[in-house]
Amino acid sequence: MSSAIDPRWRDVDLWFADRLLPPDPAGGAALAANQAAGLPAHDVSPLQARMLALIARMLGARRVLEIGTLGGYSTMHLARALPEDGQVVTLEADPHHAGVAAANLDRAGLAARVDLRVGRAVDSLPELAEAVAAGVAAPFDLVFIDADKPSNPVYLDWTLTLVRPGAVIIADNVVRDGRVTDADGDASVQGVRAFTDKVAADPRLTATVLQTVGMKGYDGFMMILVDTAPAAP
Repeated sequence: MSSAIDPRWRDVDLWFADRLLPPDPAGGAALAANQAAGLPAHDVSPLQARMLALIARMLGARRVLEIGTLGGYSTMHLARALPEDGQVVTLEADPHHAGVAAANLDRAGLAARVDLRVGRAVDSLPELAEAVAAGVAAPFDLVFIDADKPSNPVYLDWTLTLVRPGAVIIADNVVRDGRVTDADGDASVQGVRAFTDKVAADPRLTATVLQTVGMKGYDGFMMILVDTAPAAP
């Protein structure tokens, strides 16, 4: 999201990706399809996608919730990290974006492992919470929040009704090119600030932030460990 990306950041990303990441024709095809369809270039980088997959594997995750699908690039990496009977539930508000993502996931052979729900996350999350509370669906092991930042505090509230003790929540784009410290920042900055305050005030949560630079510019991830299972709202 940075307006000025230092060429060295991109070069370092490419240097590590060239050495650490295997060839990924399906991922490359998804990114190309996203661009051709006019989707915003908000996908995580290949190295960041690998980080998400590694976290899922380290957790032994079987159920992953993703809030914000875009074209399904991060969804693909999360789905690949799960066992054969694992599932990613991904929520996308924009029908056009969801259509591109569905095609990308189908082309990659991952459609059976992904439950893509189209509509506003604030409408889908209560349905998911009801299923978990009723024991119809298992709680989630990992949540990736990468959607509209003004809604992050609401997403956190619902997420905490959906996860198991020991689950991890990852929120992307929390540094906002350094603007997160601006008390008079835009709606996205205000959303991240309110989200951060909620996390900090909740004794059930332990969190940190990792600032990042690279081909996606200057930003960062918040990583949150859910220490105790919260009560239903």
